[in-house]
Amino acid sequence: MTKRIFAFPAMLTAVLLCGVTLAQEPQTDIDSKIHPNLAEAQRHVVEANRFIIIAQKDNNDDMKGHAEKARQLLVEVNRELKAAAQIANAANAAKAKKH
Repeated sequence: MTKRIFAFPAMLTAVLLCGVTLAQEPQTDIDSKIHPNLAEAQRHVVEANRFIIIAQKDNNDDMKGHAEKARQLLVEVNRELKAAAQIANAANAAKAKKH
């Protein structure tokens, strides 16, 4: 009985995390003219996500949640790359104001 009590919240959490990942796919939204390296990194993140989706389909989603966890991490990486570009933009704008 105790195992059932703990299994339900764990399963519910896994389902919610999957929903969050599906709702937030990595996107290419960094300007490659301003930040070519960050934009290229972001492109690779989107590509990696696409390959993981294909692998999940090829393996009937039977990877014990590891592929989904990898996709969640890619969403986080994508957010950090975008944040890095925005911080660099702000720093460059501040430098331009000084001059």
